[in-house]
Amino acid sequence: MGVFDSGVGGLTIWHELVRLLPAEHTIYLADSANAPYGGQSPGAILELARKNTRWLLERGCKLIVVACNTATTNAIDRLRAEFPVPFIGIEPAIKPAALNSRSGKIGVLATRGTLSSSLFASTSRNFGSGIEIVEQEGVDLVERIESAGPDDPELRDILERLLKPMLLQGIDYLVLGCTHYPLLKPTLEHLLPEGVRILDCGLPVARQSRAILEREGLLRDAGGPVRHELLTNGDPGVMRQVLLQLGHKQVPRREAF
Repeated sequence: MGVFDSGVGGLTIWHELVRLLPAEHTIYLADSANAPYGGQSPGAILELARKNTRWLLERGCKLIVVACNTATTNAIDRLRAEFPVPFIGIEPAIKPAALNSRSGKIGVLATRGTLSSSLFASTSRNFGSGIEIVEQEGVDLVERIESAGPDDPELRDILERLLKPMLLQGIDYLVLGCTHYPLLKPTLEHLLPEGVRILDCGLPVARQSRAILEREGLLRDAGGPVRHELLTNGDPGVMRQVLLQLGHKQVPRREAF
């Protein structure tokens, strides 16, 4: 399986994939040199997604997970039309938040590229009936995580500022609309009131990937060593820090792609 993201955030998805599909080989691309995708134009995002896809296909990947909300919302339809393998995308977990909200107000923390996309608008329309969706752009979060890792003390102050307007409006669910943001869960759990639940899409994406592999007859039989290649065109030290936070000992390497 191939997995790509604008940086290290998609490791939160990769972690769930490895846990649910332990027999599968994986290649993970952290395109940190071009992060954040949320600040790129739709055309630039599509070209980056194509570049990553070609690189993974040249190495034999049978399924590709676009572990980036911004790339999913701006590029996945074109990728599915242009390339011959299944693609799994990422969508903010608006549906379960809307179905379970008691206050009728849910917060969505996401990049500008996701919040302004047509897919986000249609998802909000389809599942947000009768629900107030309080949107908040995660300004500076991806950049901080990519440059200093998720333990950067500056992130707490940034999160406090971003959460305040959502909490003042009475949200009871916080939907994390970027795969980088689950890395901030320890800080978020400390900052949020007890009644606010956090939702992300890591496990649902892993389940969908398994279902597609089963349907297409592509599941790898258990047995023999499993290979995981973890590659970045940015700082492998930040990637290593995130892997350790997620409980993995693999050593990433830097590579141009």
